[in-house]
Amino acid sequence: MEITGEVQKNLGGNMCKNVSMHTEGQSTDHATALRRAVFLDRDGTLNEDKGYVHRKEDWRWLPGVPETLKRLHAMGYLLVVVSNQSGIARGMYSLDELRALEAWVSADLAARGACIDAWYYCPHLPEITGPCICRKPKSGRLLQAARDLHIDLARSWMVGDKTRDVQAGLAAGTSCILLRPTANLEGAVDKETSKKTDETVPDGVIVVPHLPAAGVHILAPELRMARLTRLTRRH
Repeated sequence: MEITGEVQKNLGGNMCKNVSMHTEGQSTDHATALRRAVFLDRDGTLNEDKGYVHRKEDWRWLPGVPETLKRLHAMGYLLVVVSNQSGIARGMYSLDELRALEAWVSADLAARGACIDAWYYCPHLPEITGPCICRKPKSGRLLQAARDLHIDLARSWMVGDKTRDVQAGLAAGTSCILLRPTANLEGAVDKETSKKTDETVPDGVIVVPHLPAAGVHILAPELRMARLTRLTRRH
């Protein structure tokens, strides 16, 4: 199976209807303001990580995820999934199977009033396909998405449950949130459990237990400002 890795993304059928961006046959005004985005890892962030998930039967949403995606999108964030999919290089599933799962997930989200704007993935495994620039912790897919979707990386976030996720975000210039179930809502992490992961949290990375908590952190400044604005208008 040949894997080029140059254009391993799925945009067309998964675009949310209320997102204005360059797609097939459309022109883009490059003078318009860049968009904010939340980049999201997939397994362990959106859904239960059962290992090489590629069938809808194996997809299980983590608690509160669809509702959080809906809130983030309503506040103007593009939602872009960026995942490592080495199962393709391993021959465990095909690109068509992966895209079929993405289409099913998008349809399920649409039924819940939520959506994902774009899916990007790295299909490589260095031991099999050789080195690439898109496998996290490298930032290739985030940078590609920024070019494709006109994203302002400095105003965007990367959220994932692995250190490599936030390393990719930091390299791309985003703010980052690491999901660790042992963290409390203030970001403190159980030290003994953290030692077992053998991973050090990079400087400047926020740590929360799950995606709903990440959504609260991302949206908190705007929600506070909205409340202050309403209070000011009343007086």
